[in-house]
Amino acid sequence: MFGGLAFMVCGNMALGVIGDGLMVRVGKEDWVDALVRPHAREMDFTGRSMRGMVVVDSEGLEASSDLDAWIDSGLSYARSLPEK
Repeated sequence: MFGGLAFMVCGNMALGVIGDGLMVRVGKEDWVDALVRPHAREMDFTGRSMRGMVVVDSEGLEASSDLDAWIDSGLSYARSLPEK
């Protein structure tokens, strides 16, 4: 999915690996807040911004606490969605 490895929760995408970055599905409500975090940028796989998804560059994942926080964000959003 998206040219990389995707992690699903109850049929909903939570996270994905794109190159050496992490794609995180944060949802439209938390998207702007996620974008201001260090090393996060808009997901623009199709050339257009995908609201609700961010890509975190590898520099933003070096500390395990940062990686854990991004993983928690993706899992939390995916768990909030209806099961597919």
